[in-house]
Amino acid sequence: MKKTSQLIHTQAGPSQFKENSSSIYLSSGFCFDDADEMSATFQGETDNNIYSRFTNPNFDEFIHRLCILEGAETGVATATGMAAIQATFGAHLEQGDEIISTRAIFGSTHSVFTKVLPKFGIKTIYGNGLKLDDWDELVTENTKMVYAESPSNPTLDIVDIKALSAFCKKHKLLLVIDNCFASPIVQTPIELGADFVIHSATKFIDGQGRVLGGAVLGREELIEPIANFVRATGPSISPFNAWVLSKSLELLELRMERHASNALYLAEKLSSHPKIKQLKYPGLPSHPQYEIAANQMKNGGGLFAFELGSLEEGKRFLNKLKMCRLTANLGDARTIVSHPSSTTHSKLSEEERLAVGITPGFVRVSVGLEDKEDILNDLLQAIGDE
Repeated sequence: MKKTSQLIHTQAGPSQFKENSSSIYLSSGFCFDDADEMSATFQGETDNNIYSRFTNPNFDEFIHRLCILEGAETGVATATGMAAIQATFGAHLEQGDEIISTRAIFGSTHSVFTKVLPKFGIKTIYGNGLKLDDWDELVTENTKMVYAESPSNPTLDIVDIKALSAFCKKHKLLLVIDNCFASPIVQTPIELGADFVIHSATKFIDGQGRVLGGAVLGREELIEPIANFVRATGPSISPFNAWVLSKSLELLELRMERHASNALYLAEKLSSHPKIKQLKYPGLPSHPQYEIAANQMKNGGGLFAFELGSLEEGKRFLNKLKMCRLTANLGDARTIVSHPSSTTHSKLSEEERLAVGITPGFVRVSVGLEDKEDILNDLLQAIGDE
């Protein structure tokens, strides 16, 4: 069967009631028939569920379905995307280790690198993800891992994942790719050479702005330490959220096709608007890394961004929107518009923001599933003619 068919027919259960749709296993713990079975399960001699901090049928179904899409051996579900990132670092890094990260990353991930990891003696070195030829000089004897987003949040830079994988193999480094913006429908980093792929399932995987969740996927020997970290420290996803996200995966391919087709249409219509200084969408030939995107992505994805010129113009644009939403999310059925310099990346210094292309007038659009003409009309009236 093709991936989508496998995904739909991979389910937890059924129970003795022979339900067609997977059940929700809202139980903190699971029972055993006798002391020997309980002991054997805790020793890892059986695959019985124990406690929903780390094992639950809804977790298993969600991860199995994601693995089908990503081409991964196994994975771990977490409470949020940031929990998946921190669990990956916590399991595989120790005092004295160093990470090389691309500069263009989510604001909260930047905070982990600059405020959290240094407390544990872990250093982050930033490199330009668009100039990998310069990265050899960033490697030291303490370098352990490379981290990148592609497309990046919010500037939609595209990193050549195959080239970055070759760099990591050359230096024997672990490669972590945040695949949140693309989704496993648009891009599969593990098949491009990544060791880990991370998702904020809160975004496109959920697709309706309902629940929080995250996941990290990869080879079994690399995921096992992360599973143990989550078991010990507890950044666990709830059974209900795992159930919602697993059900959402059944329609992810259809939704991503609509997100991408809407985004391409809007990007083409707006790219020549006289009030827009620059528009970036990975599916347009005008994107600086268009050739790389065309090689590693199935389409341009569901987000684009543009520059309006000033902080005042950017905020005025947001304030004039009527249908599009202003909220701290993306990947929703509803179109969401944000102003990164005053919100998601406001904790970066102005110098840090400008270094990755986040100017005061920079706007990010997460394109929803509405009629494309309705979205376009709302954006155009908010941009205005004056």
